[in-house]
Amino acid sequence: MIARSFPCLALAALLAAPGLADEGMFTFDNPPSARLQAAYGFTPTKAWLDTVRLASVRFNDGGSGSFVSPDGLLISNHHVGLGCIQNLSTKEKDYVSTGYLSPARDQEPACPGYEVNQLLGIEDVTARVLGTVTPAMSDTAAHAARKAEIARIEQECSRKTGQRCDVIALYEGAMYHLYTYKKYTDVRLVFAPEEQIANFGGDPDNFTFPRHDLDIALFRAYENGKPVHSAAFLPFASAPVADGDLVFVSGNPGSTSRLDTMAQLESTRDVFVPLVLDYVNGRLAALEEYGRSGPEAARRSKAQILGLQNARKAYQGRLDALRDAKAMAARAAREQAFRAKIAADPALAARVGDAFEAVAAARKKGDARVAERFIGFMGSRLLGYAGTVVRYVVETKKPNEVRLEEYSESNLASLENTLYSKAPVYDDLETATLTQQLEMLRKRLGDGHPFVQAVLGRHTPAEVARQVVSGTTLRDPEARRALIKGGEAAVQASTDPMIVLARTIDPFARAYRRFSEEEVDAVITRATEKIGQARFAAYGVAVPPDATFTLRLSYGVVKAYPYGGTQQPARTTFYGLYDRSAAWGNGGPWALPARYVERKGQLNLAAPLNFVHTADIIGGSSGSPTINKAGEFVGIIFDGNIESLAWDYFFTDDKGRSVSVDAQGILEALTHVYQATAVVQELTAARAAAAAAGAGN
Repeated sequence: MIARSFPCLALAALLAAPGLADEGMFTFDNPPSARLQAAYGFTPTKAWLDTVRLASVRFNDGGSGSFVSPDGLLISNHHVGLGCIQNLSTKEKDYVSTGYLSPARDQEPACPGYEVNQLLGIEDVTARVLGTVTPAMSDTAAHAARKAEIARIEQECSRKTGQRCDVIALYEGAMYHLYTYKKYTDVRLVFAPEEQIANFGGDPDNFTFPRHDLDIALFRAYENGKPVHSAAFLPFASAPVADGDLVFVSGNPGSTSRLDTMAQLESTRDVFVPLVLDYVNGRLAALEEYGRSGPEAARRSKAQILGLQNARKAYQGRLDALRDAKAMAARAAREQAFRAKIAADPALAARVGDAFEAVAAARKKGDARVAERFIGFMGSRLLGYAGTVVRYVVETKKPNEVRLEEYSESNLASLENTLYSKAPVYDDLETATLTQQLEMLRKRLGDGHPFVQAVLGRHTPAEVARQVVSGTTLRDPEARRALIKGGEAAVQASTDPMIVLARTIDPFARAYRRFSEEEVDAVITRATEKIGQARFAAYGVAVPPDATFTLRLSYGVVKAYPYGGTQQPARTTFYGLYDRSAAWGNGGPWALPARYVERKGQLNLAAPLNFVHTADIIGGSSGSPTINKAGEFVGIIFDGNIESLAWDYFFTDDKGRSVSVDAQGILEALTHVYQATAVVQELTAARAAAAAAGAGN
């Protein structure tokens, strides 16, 4: 493989890389120090980077957050914590609608099934993973060898450290890093505002700016029944950011496709994104119909509906970006320039070979069976539990190296935390969503498909869904636990209809997964390893790796942008919140919660509420802290504007912006709207403690 000496890369090589100056979600072992010094005269110290890394966390169900006090206080978005808030709610106490403030620290309720990860260390294990692959191996054999070695590395790390250990593929599989995480599974809710203010403007305002949202929630991490003492935390800044200020975002962006080949992007545009949009629209329609059946149904389905509305708008934005002929032409030109660099080096060209063509052929092969993509245990929480049980008792009997990845030894604790969750299950909601899932599969696959015949037979999707939901015992976590304890014999003998359905689905789901992994993914991984190594030869690590839902650091500046024929200021205030509500007659998604009307006179209406900047983000960055050069918390990411949706594939900062809730707006609302005295005191005490520690250094 290509030798790497990252610290020695010349500044000229860094600045010559394709892309814009502020583009990039950088791994913490390769921060953009040279770029920052050249552009902004600032170089983060090791202590700064270590504090930010350890203060940042990942919410394992899909979001980011950070410690903001030494007593385990965490902040993330309301929409990241919505699952917890929803699961703690009841018909009588709907915290999603009313908000929640814990009356005392010893009364903070636990979030069912939650897991928060804190990144402790990164180790390069590329040589071990790629060293298991030989040129003579087939793509399938190489895939199996890599997978087995990754499982061994994760198992060794987990047994040695007692922590969560994940091997992450970077640069299209040309590099592998071992991430070691401290895992917290006792996460408790401290504060959440009303959904109406957290998501002010609703779906119409989503992915737009100006925004006026208090999209935050506060949690606390516990260990052994006591609040976690976090030496690393981000104190709230004492002043708001100003235009031109340099800011950083430290979070866990989910995935990007900026290093994909044109063949991959075209397949994504023509096949994958339209498929996902169709799925999202179908699921959303079913849930909205269910929600209209009554107030309790509306409450139960709200979290899923909000998530699907967000997904619909996000995927439509991505599709629009991929259909932008000018942007795609620029991507094609970049790829051609890259391929020309490869062709100009005979040795490199020989190593890359037909990798680009192999990727294109594999994607085409996968696209031909894309209708089978949703065969599995989706569509129902109960079916998800059943599928996990059916596979658990089989996979855990196998050697660790050949198990399905989610059942490897290093992942079992996280899987069990979800499997035994006490989150409420609602039979009518389960029936509605499972019916929609089965109807969608019948439509896509056709009545004659073996899967449809095996699962439905002569019954309708609604009949099957009603029968399996009404007859199952899996809504009780102890029933799931008993089946796991009974092992494969108990699961095979079970007559629970949801288990029977999962046993029926499992062979079909495994067959498609085997096809996808061995005949598509294995080919693409082998080919993109070669492309990634060629990229190193051409650009080094100046181009950051695509996002992988692991901790990254990005940076940018607070900056206005062109909007609607004028200029959009970089911030909004509480004045704007009340004005926008008044303009809509305080109705619809712009209605203000009652306490905002009642306590308007107590607020400093000029206080900043939301602001925008050019730091690079993507889905999964939600809840990430926005940080200033002093390492202080100045805001929290909760959205991007419409123009930023293209960042999945290509970054531009002429109009694209990240959107944060301002730390000053958070304090203003906590103090004067919610009168959350204990929380405000904890945050201000943390700020004083950090200042004192800084003075002591």
